[in-house]
Amino acid sequence: MSLCFKKSDMGLQGYVDADMAGDIDGRKSTTGYVFTFGRTAISWVSKLQKIVALSTTEAEYVAVTEASKELIWLQSFLEELSQNYGKSTLHCDSQSAIHLAKNPVYHARTKHIQVRYHFIRSALEDGVLVLEKIP
Repeated sequence: MSLCFKKSDMGLQGYVDADMAGDIDGRKSTTGYVFTFGRTAISWVSKLQKIVALSTTEAEYVAVTEASKELIWLQSFLEELSQNYGKSTLHCDSQSAIHLAKNPVYHARTKHIQVRYHFIRSALEDGVLVLEKIP
């Protein structure tokens, strides 16, 4: 068995989502993402977040940040294989998380979000990835 890719199918795409406090015991949210290269899933995760999110926006924002770290690693891996296909796209269904990631302005309502999760902002500013809304 082998994977066969056509040049037109190539490209790294990510899809990310989160629930809000789905863990009954600890009230932690779940992050889920999948990355495809061409039409094939090459990396996926479903795991509890390390923090208890205080809002749906925070849960989605944490998920987007975690997925972006995986996307950057996958880009580096593909570059090692001499497979560079430009910017990769991360798709998210949360308009508020996308807005928070693209707006580095201080918001009093989001000051409780740990600094480590603002990693996505620098990735977007550096042009490492594109973050888009998916319906």
